[in-house]
Parts: sequence; C-alpha cells; structure tokens
Amino acid sequence: MLTKFETKSNRVKGLSFHTKRPWILASLHSGVIQLWDYRMGTLIDRFDEHDGPVRGVHFHKSQPLFVSGGDDYKIKVWNYKMHRCLFTLLGHLDYIRTVQFHHEYPWIVSASDDQTIRIWNWQSRTCISVLTGHNHYVMCASFHPKEDLVVSASLDQTVRVWDIGSLKKKTVSPADDILRLSQMNTDLFGGVDAVVKYVLEGHDRGVNWASFHPNLPLIVSGADDRQVKLWRMNDTKAWEVDTLRGHMNNVSCVMFHAKQDIIVSNSEDKSIRVWDVTKRTGIQTFRREHDRFWILSSHPEMNLLAAGHDSGMIVFKLERERPAFAVSGDSLFYAKDRFLKYYEFSTQRDTQVIAIRRPGSITLNQSPRTLSYSPSENAVLVCSDLDGGSYELYFIPRDSITRGDSTQDAKRGVGGSAVFVARNRFAVLEKTSNSVLVKNLKNEVVKKTPLPFAADAIFYAGTGNLLCRSDDRVFIFDLQQRTVLGELQTPFIKYVVWSNDMESIALLSKHAIIIASKRLVHQCTLHETIRVKSGGWDDKGVFIYSTLNHIKYCLPNGDSGIIRTLDVPIYITKVSGNTIFCLDRDGKNKAIVIDATEYIFKLSLLKKRYDHVMSMIRSSKLCGQAMIAYLQQKGFPEVALHFVKDERTRFNLALESGNIQIAVESATAIDEKDYWYRLGVEALRQGNAGIVEFAYQRTKNFERLSFLYLINGNTQKLSKMLKIAEVKNDVMGQFHNALYLGNVEERIKILENVGHLPLAYITAKTHGLHDVAERLASELGDNLPTLPEGKAPPTLLTPPTPIICGSDWPLLTVMRGMFEGELDNIAGVNVVDEVDSVAGDWAKETLGDVDTLQNGVVPPGLEGEEVPGEDEGEVGWELEELELLPEADTPRASVNTHSSVFAAPTTGMPVSQIWIQRSSLAAEHAAAGHFDTAMRLLNRQLGIKNFTPLRQLFLDLHSGSHSYLRAFSSAPVISLAVERGWNESATPLVRNPPALVFNFSQLEEKLKAGYRATSAGKFTDALKFFLSILHTIPLIVVDSRREVDEVKELIVIVKEYVLGLQMELKRREIRDDPPVRQQELAAYFTHCNLQLPHLRLALQSAMTACYKAKNLATAANFARRLLETNPTVENQAKLARQVLQAAEKNMTDAFQLNYDFRNPFVTCGATYVPIYRGQKDVSCPYCSSRFVPSQEGKLCTVCDLAMVGADASGLLCSPSQIR
Repeated sequence: MLTKFETKSNRVKGLSFHTKRPWILASLHSGVIQLWDYRMGTLIDRFDEHDGPVRGVHFHKSQPLFVSGGDDYKIKVWNYKMHRCLFTLLGHLDYIRTVQFHHEYPWIVSASDDQTIRIWNWQSRTCISVLTGHNHYVMCASFHPKEDLVVSASLDQTVRVWDIGSLKKKTVSPADDILRLSQMNTDLFGGVDAVVKYVLEGHDRGVNWASFHPNLPLIVSGADDRQVKLWRMNDTKAWEVDTLRGHMNNVSCVMFHAKQDIIVSNSEDKSIRVWDVTKRTGIQTFRREHDRFWILSSHPEMNLLAAGHDSGMIVFKLERERPAFAVSGDSLFYAKDRFLKYYEFSTQRDTQVIAIRRPGSITLNQSPRTLSYSPSENAVLVCSDLDGGSYELYFIPRDSITRGDSTQDAKRGVGGSAVFVARNRFAVLEKTSNSVLVKNLKNEVVKKTPLPFAADAIFYAGTGNLLCRSDDRVFIFDLQQRTVLGELQTPFIKYVVWSNDMESIALLSKHAIIIASKRLVHQCTLHETIRVKSGGWDDKGVFIYSTLNHIKYCLPNGDSGIIRTLDVPIYITKVSGNTIFCLDRDGKNKAIVIDATEYIFKLSLLKKRYDHVMSMIRSSKLCGQAMIAYLQQKGFPEVALHFVKDERTRFNLALESGNIQIAVESATAIDEKDYWYRLGVEALRQGNAGIVEFAYQRTKNFERLSFLYLINGNTQKLSKMLKIAEVKNDVMGQFHNALYLGNVEERIKILENVGHLPLAYITAKTHGLHDVAERLASELGDNLPTLPEGKAPPTLLTPPTPIICGSDWPLLTVMRGMFEGELDNIAGVNVVDEVDSVAGDWAKETLGDVDTLQNGVVPPGLEGEEVPGEDEGEVGWELEELELLPEADTPRASVNTHSSVFAAPTTGMPVSQIWIQRSSLAAEHAAAGHFDTAMRLLNRQLGIKNFTPLRQLFLDLHSGSHSYLRAFSSAPVISLAVERGWNESATPLVRNPPALVFNFSQLEEKLKAGYRATSAGKFTDALKFFLSILHTIPLIVVDSRREVDEVKELIVIVKEYVLGLQMELKRREIRDDPPVRQQELAAYFTHCNLQLPHLRLALQSAMTACYKAKNLATAANFARRLLETNPTVENQAKLARQVLQAAEKNMTDAFQLNYDFRNPFVTCGATYVPIYRGQKDVSCPYCSSRFVPSQEGKLCTVCDLAMVGADASGLLCSPSQIR
C-alpha cells in the first residue's frame, strides 16, 4: 500500500471521490461532512447540518453537487460551490445507510434501516420509487455503472438485484402515443417500477455490502459471517461462484478494483485485504493497530482508493504507477505491460523490443522499479521488488528493435538495486552485508566492496562510481579506490537526475529538490508543498521538474517558477529546447511544447548575458508584476523600469536604480509633495544640487533651500533668501539666513526690530561693533546686561567653509551601464525640458528687483496668488517662471542619452548581509543587526517567545561586532565590521563570520561565581548568575561538536540550579505559613541535580525543617541520604546521626506531605509539585524543564524565554552542526 494522504478525525462512515478535482468527501460519525484536497493535504470545507452520524455521501459526476444521508432520517443535497444545503428529502423512517447519484439520470438511490430502498428524482425533489422486499436493515444500495440494475445488501442475509428498466421507460418521455397511453394505464391501475430480479442467498449472517463489477456480470458481497462471496449472473439467474475466507471479523465493505482483476475488502478486524478475482486467493493484507475499517471508495478515473476507519481515513494506491525507464542519448527504454519498449526522441517512434517478465500470478508492486542500460553491450538491467529486491539482465538483439517478438531467459539475481557502472560491469547492492557486488555480463561476481556507510539504494554516478543513498544523506563512492568522493546531508532521496555533461546532479525527495555539483557540493535547495514526481536538465543547465500538478523550472541559483499546469502527473524523460518528452501513468510517450521565455530571460540575467536580455525586452514577451518584483529583488530595477507604465511604480524603480532623469519626469507627472520630497532626498544622496534645488522649490521648502545654499557656499542666493524672508515677514527665516551668511549687522537689525535689545547689544559687543553697542547701551539704560569677564576670548559663530563650492558633486568615471541609453531608446523616454533647467540660477529673474520692494509688501509671484492679466496667472516659486543663464553656465542634471553619461558604481553588498546569507546561527544574525531574523531563528530552534531578557544581549552583540571611524567633522561616521579569526593574509573578498562578545569561557566563569554564591547562601545573587547563563547560551557560538555537547550539558546543570534556587527562595517567602508547604519545597530541592557540597546543604536544610515540624520519619530519610554522601564537615555528620537516633524512637510524621521519596519524580517548574514516573507532563523546548500538562502554552518559569510544549528543532550553536 502506498499511502498518499491521511487524516485524523472522528470515525469515518462514508467516502466519495470527486471525478475531476483532487477532492474527497468524508462523512463522520460526529455528523460533520469534511471536504479534503488530498493532493495538497488541506481541509477545504466542512458541512455541519446533520443531527447525528452521517453514514452515506456521494459526489455527482458532473454537477457541483453532493448528497448525504444520516441517522436523522434525512437525505440532503448540497452545492459545494455555494457552501450550503440546497434541499432535504424526507421519507425514510430510520437511519439512512448509503446514498448514491445515478451516473446518467437525475436519480438518487438510498438504503435505510426502515427495510426499504428509495429512488429519488433530485430535480423534481420527489421519491419516484420505493423498493420493498428486505425484512431487516438494508445496509447498502447502488446503481449498476451501465445497466438498469440496483444491487442491495441487508442484514436479512440476502443480496438482492433489482431491475429498474420500467422506471427508466417511465422517466424517459415516450415518443409514441400508444406507448404514452399504455404508460397512463400503468399509472392509473398500478404498475411496478422496480422488480426483484435475483435474490442471492448464501451468507450465514447479515450482509453489510454488495457491489457490481464495472464491466463483467459479477457481484461481490461481504457479511458478518467474515466471508467475501463472488456471484455471477446472466439474464435469467444468478449463482455463487466462490467464497473468499481470511477476515477475522465482520466484513464491512467490499468492491472490485476499476483497473485490475482484484477485489478489495475491509473489515472490523482492522485490515484491508486484496484478492485475485481469477484465482480467488488473497494477495496482500494491510493492517492498522487500533482502528476498525468501515468503508471503501475508489476513484472513478484514477488508480486511487480510500478507506475510512475509527480515527480518520487514508487515501492510497495499491501499487506504483511510475513506469521504469532509462535514457541513453536519443533513445528511451521503458517497461510497459511486461514488455521492454524503445522510443526514439528525434523521430518520436515507439517500438516493442522484448518480453521482460515471465507470465505469473498477479502480485502487487512487483512491476519493474528501475532500468539501467548499457549502450555498448545493448544490455538492460530490470530491477523490481520481487523477493525483497531482485534484478534481471536482458540482452537486446540488434535487429529486435524493429521486430519486438523475441523472448529470452534473463540472468537473474537478488539485490536491493542494480546499475551498470562500466561497459560490461554492473553493481548490485547486497543489503545484508552492506556491500556492493560488481558482476560481469555472465552474472558472475568479479569483486565485492564493503560500503563505509549503511546504504539502501545505489545509483549511477559516472564510470566506476556509485551514488549511495541512506536515510539522511547521499555519498559518491569510487569502486576502484574504495573512497568517498563527496557526501551531502539530504532528506530521503527517491530519484537522481544527472545533467547531460554529468557536471550537475538533481536529487529529488518527496517534497524537496537539491541541486549539487558532481562531487556533491551543495548549490541550492527547493522545497515544494506538493509531491515532486520527476525532472530533467535542459541544454542551458536549467532543471525542469514536474510535481503532481505543475511543470516548473529551477535556475542554478535556486530561483524557481511555474512553466505550466498539468491535468495528470507526468514523468519527464528528456528536455530538448522547448519540448519536454515524458511518460504518463499509462506508459504512453508524450511531447509537450512549453514557453521557456521566462526562465531563459532570468538565466540570461543571472549569467550577465545582457545582449539576450536586450533582445527579449525588445520583443516585449515579458511583463507583469511578478517579473517586475523579480527584477527589483535581483538588483535590476533599471531593467524593470522599462516594463512599467504606471508613474508611481516608475518613480519608485527610478529612485531604486538611481535614475534621476526618469524620477524627475515621474515626479512632474504625479506632482505630489511627498514625491518631490523623496526626489530631493535621493538627489541630495547623489550630490545633484540642481535637482535638489528644483525639488525644494516645487515644495516651497525655504528652510531646506537656505541650508542647501549654506553647504554649497552659495552666498549670493543666501542673500536673496534673506530678502525673501524679509518680504514675507518671516523673522526666524531672516535670522537663520543672516546667521548662515555671517551678517552680524543684519542680525543686530533683526533683533532690534523685534524688540530684543539686550540680545542685540550682546551681539554688537561680542563682535566688536562698538558704535552700535554704545547706541544700544544708551537706549537700554539701567537694563544693560553684563558680559562675563576674565574668560578666554570667545569664538565667534561664523558659517563653515563649504568642502565643495559649486553645484553638483563630481562623479567617478565608470563604464556606461549596459541598459542605460539602450533601454531609453526602446521605451521612448525623453527627459522633460524642465529638468534641463533645474540647476539654473532659478531665483535670479524673480528676485531681480528685491531692493525696490517695500518691507512687508509681497509682489505677485511670491505668495502664489493669481495675477490678473493677458497671460495665465503665474505661481511663485514655480519652475515655469524662471529664466535661466546661458547653458554653458548651467550645471545639468544629466545630458541626453547619446552623450557619454557615466553612472556611479552600484554599492556592494553590506558585510552584515554577507554574514546572514549562509548562517543559521541566531548570534550571527544579531551581530549583523538583523534582530528580526535572529528572533525567528530562536523561535524555530528553541521555541523562544519572550525576547525581553535578550534585548541587551542583542545590542551588545551588534555593537561588539562593529567599529566606528570618523574621517573628518562634516563626513558621516564609517561603520567597520569586526570579523572573527581575521589576519593580515586574509583575502579581502572572503568574509569571515562576525566577532562575538560572548564566549563559552565567560559562561564557565559565571558558573563558578554561581557555585560560590550558592555555597555562601546568597541565593538571590546565585539565581542571577545562573539565569544570566541561561539567557546567554542561545547567543553563544562554539567551534566543535564536543563543545556543542558541553553547552547542552551546561543548560541541564544550570536549569537544575535555577529550579532549586527558585523553590528555596519561595520557601523563605512563606516562612510564616503552615509548615507543610515549607517542608515539601525543602524536600523537592534535595531532588535537584546539584553539586555534592550543595546537595549536602540542601539535605541538611530539609532534615532540619522536617525535624522541627515533628515529621521524624521524613527527617530520618534525609539524614540517611546525608550520611550516604560521606559529609566532610563533621558537624553535618554528627547532626544527621543525632536526628536519626531521635527519629528511630518514634518513626512517625505529624504532617502528611505530597512527597514520596521511593517513587522517582521530577518537579514542575511552575507549580513546584512532583510529577511521578508514568504521569503525563510537558517540557520546555529550550531548558527541558518539566511541567504539569496545564502549563502547556505558557511561558517557561525557569528560563523565562521559551513557551512550554512548543515545537522546536533544537539548539544550533556551531557551524559544525550545519555542515
């Protein structure tokens, strides 16, 4: 049995497959109907309207309907698209056992415990016939797939076959008037719609199920007498053919297989049995440990079965449908229907070659599993699972490729798998001795080679080499040298596909694809939610693979995508250009033509074949959000830019690619303040002062403009900004501009005008303007401020000298980008005329006559109000009103695309990004500053949910792995990565992992400090030390596996101390409470795994507490345990002996404690109660502290980090664990 899907639920009583979609309905004993997608393994919908168990359910063949019948006597017809019940059919008087749609007519047949079978018309919603005759519960009823018959099974020990031909005649409107008249007579005077054709008697107990053969006149039935009976019928009679015995309990369901001559039955004996129809013998039995089986269902078109049991259902196949094949150059050899066939890819010619299996009994899963072909010897190895694994060696006569009528005796042998490893040698895996037998073509052993690791399958890996598979790895083994050439940790690998040049390999598991080099150096891994079926390499090094419902591609860097969807699964044999050659499940060859444009485009980008990229963009076959997102993600926003028409998206892409020209064009089209602001930020980053000026101008951002002129040293424009502020009566603007200009007189004048005379006086006095200072002093009189005396001469606030006086920053001379210009021509991009003028002297004409303005009077064009006149009103500070200097003096934002434009080089990848790319260690992610990914890793590995205690550790790691340099005062601080293990001979291109501030030796020091504090009785301090260790361990990185084991051991040690100290501190808190709880906590503390000196102190403390509370028997137990440790302090031994002597006189306890020292236990970390052996508990995924089940989902009180009972993969603290 090959299980494809399994569910856990209430008992499943009814099942039905959808004819087209990968869906199955399951009706449950709880009254719920579930709709599952068995391919994806997801619950699509649930229908919950029946009251009580639902025993029957069935999909309609073509309509979006299904029918259900339950113990509430109701038949409900549902529309699954509308997610609701359409109507209910009432009429049965007891439980309804089964329901089924007719394959052609609008009928439903139902069987009930009211001893009747009813046929309903679901279109008219009426009962059209009641079939009576059974005298006990009718357990099932079903239509014949082709004829007008119904079969029913009942607990009255009979199977009945009913003829419903007259019902069909009545339903189909008669064309002839005489026929119509006779039908009316029948209706008036009573007529029988359905008659019993046969009554099949033979079972000794009630019959649970009966079903028709899809093609032959056969019926199979199963009953409470544990027998399966086979019946044959003709036009006049029906008789018993044979009885199949083997089930150990009631047979609940039985049916014929649609594709093979077999019967499948299931039973309350917890087994499914498969029987041969022709030989009437059992072939195979599948058992479950605890679940009785109740129902079987088969897919109407595919080779799938489903079985419902006490705790869910399974969807399964009886045998594999994948044809065995081998590809050699232009040839394909494959097995089909006991023949070896040959297919030529170039001519698409299919030929039968030889018969490859002797006729024999039908056995499941014994068809060929793999083929291996030797082209030079024209020999084929066919491997199957027969006899636990065997092979057959055939030689193909040169002329038989055209005839196909030859038969021959094969050379046979036993072995797990067999493959050719040389022209005339093949290797066979001998699982018992875990060795490889190399044999010649006479089937004689030439050499026996033991394998270094346990292997369960071998694959070809080049001449003389084998790829060996075990559960968690694959390795390449050289048979000559007897050495392992490469090894790779993988999930369980099912298939192996080599590239045409044998340089790359694809390893296919159930849900993953691993691409590696020929020496198994890992390149990338792809994970799929749906099962991976097959794959093949194309000529360009792209791996094309198929899942159950898609054909997909995988690029060498791990990028993948969908090429097309599939209706049925295929097995790819070869990929040639745009054609995929494949086999389907029936063993038929197909050639599928695909559109490879998308993956060739991505491959060209990856390989930097920009000429191909250009030609594909010109042909414009690609578009869509997915492609734009891909180009953005891969660092080609300038390419994505030319697929986009939406201005907002163009603007974002232009900023990302640094294309200021297009950004200005898009910002002009959008004309929103936020976009101008972002344009200004990007232009400032590029040092393009002209565009910055333009952007600030459009947003009327005077403050930023003034500051821009300050850093550019443009005092002329700053003077004009001062006058504009004066015109607008903006006092702060005036003062700032005067400050930027270093114009002291202006500042004094502004302060004087607004009435700040003391400030004006101080400014004049400080800057040595004595005349003005004296004038202001006389005005101030007695309010004259005093200046500090005896201080060093003050430093005057003067504007800094700009680093670069001018507009734009100088650009590096670099090669022009491949896509610059070329793409502009394709997309027809023309830079707007406005942009050329941006860096011009934009304020000159507007402000030419500032001197003549009256203070406070703002002329038209500065406040933005409309100006009446012949022309349109002009808006102040808009670009259109500016007249520019001659072009020679204007710094350009960019020249046109035909001149030699240079693009700044793209920034490299930050070191922090390099650090996290290949690391799964949370400490390295935190050091790189990627706290979110570090937290996700810790959550996945250790189940940590509370990151508050780790906050400072994260910050320390980040700051400790970076150093900061300051070049000069006006330049930003430069951050430098500090790497682990750096030396002067290291290559600058190879980055080491980050230096980490925490290491294992620090933890050992803290552990010793914790021990000392515990010995001294400073429990609060000791607890802080131990908790600090627990919080630091997740962010520790060690080098070797030995150190990993030490770290894990340290967690266990520290956890015991934290739990013990928490209990001891809790005991001290409740000193005034009744003594019972104090004694219990003291007793539990002695069961923590402590160092011997600390254990003695804990035992002494517990002994004293119990003795004082008159619990002498318990105190004596602690005294004995204390003496068994051979205490080195004489006082401890003396005290223990005294307690023991005193207790022996009266071995009783005054208080009953929740403490049994004879029964091993662990203490709950939250409630501090014992969890004895055999009781249920949950644990913390990080510190492994144990808790009572009620604590599941709560924060661990011991480590204060992880969630109790959470799933976690385990501590990862060393690169050696990842390798």
